[in-house]
Amino acid sequence: MEERKNEGQRTPGVLDHMVLAVIGGDDRESYLIPELQKQGAYIIGLGLEESPVADTIECAASFAEVAAKADAMLFPMFGTDERGLVKAKYTRHPIILNEEALELIPRHVPVFIGWARPVLREMVKTRGLRLIEVANRDDVAIMNSVPSAEGAIQMAMESVPITIHGSESFVLGFGRFGLTLARTLMGMGARVSVVARSPENQARAEEMGARVVELAELRKEINRAQIVFNTIPAMVLSPSMLDHMATDAVIIDAASIPGGTDFEYARKRGIKALLAPGLPGIVAPKTAGRILARVYPSILAEHLPTERRPIDTRAVKEGEAC
Repeated sequence: MEERKNEGQRTPGVLDHMVLAVIGGDDRESYLIPELQKQGAYIIGLGLEESPVADTIECAASFAEVAAKADAMLFPMFGTDERGLVKAKYTRHPIILNEEALELIPRHVPVFIGWARPVLREMVKTRGLRLIEVANRDDVAIMNSVPSAEGAIQMAMESVPITIHGSESFVLGFGRFGLTLARTLMGMGARVSVVARSPENQARAEEMGARVVELAELRKEINRAQIVFNTIPAMVLSPSMLDHMATDAVIIDAASIPGGTDFEYARKRGIKALLAPGLPGIVAPKTAGRILARVYPSILAEHLPTERRPIDTRAVKEGEAC
């Protein structure tokens, strides 16, 4: 099996001679890894021993091992939970990104992650490490907005007894994801109301044909909503707001964890409210993985030296096969 690892149709490029540690993740990584390998990268995996691509990479036994070997460390788009637990679908062993783990990462090795919680940002800053939040980039966010919008609408369709066509759908927030979501809903025939703060976004929503609602006026208007899609990472759907919603309305909260909804109060009122994190990896992992494979070469080029040593395969391949 050893000769099969990290082999394939390699094309010289920015990833040639680069050792990348891919740590945890979901189905996206099963599509991301082969694309990175095609571009010349050598992949060391942690928490991927049960992945469909396990026999094509080198598996590390510990966080210390990948930290010592890698030129860069790629964590999941989902990030970590509040304890530092890394999402890792294809392992039975927890991976924790905490102070002890960060101490093992050399300062010249950049850490890439979808989005980081404030406590992780502070720990990384204290240790002088470089943390790059990939999900915040325009190119990633715009391309991911399509599977995110489709996934949010799919969740709504499975949760309401009505069609999207003709529904009163509210989109809270009109950033990169909110814009794509509103446009997709309008294409399906929904009556879309957009809550946007800036005059520019309000003008764009109006130009698209959506109904614009000021955030300050939302409490007066939200009783019209049959489906509410929230993209604002702040407590927008508070108890006082939920008191004005119809109890048969459905909330799809696609803002970053913990979302912008008081889920406990919604439950008490009988309002169905669903948190929808990581939609691209759930509804379209192949597309989401290939999106990352398109953007990672340029991101890595920004944060790694242009001149790198050739891979010493004897030194790298000390780990066991997955």
